[in-house]
Amino acid sequence: MTVVNAPADCQTKDDVRAEIDRIDSHLLSLFAERHRYVTRMAEIKSDPHEARDPARIEAVIGKIRERSLALDLDEDQAELVWRTLIDWNINYEKGIIAARRRG
Repeated sequence: MTVVNAPADCQTKDDVRAEIDRIDSHLLSLFAERHRYVTRMAEIKSDPHEARDPARIEAVIGKIRERSLALDLDEDQAELVWRTLIDWNINYEKGIIAARRRG
């Protein structure tokens, strides 16, 4: 069982780094899970233009900003991370859809 230290319980840089590494591991697993859904979405869509849905993007960003505020996280930083993730996913989806249409 992994011991989780609250930030205030970390006494050294190594303590803090260990917790950041633990969190990064969880984040990576979540990103991999999210990626599988993005891949499935690309399989469902039939036109590369479907990859960009401005209304959906803004709805997601709105939710991220609200949740960030509730978590006392800088909403601008969270938005930047999500917009980067969304842009990457759009390009990935377009590639899959275009390749399928060519094949």
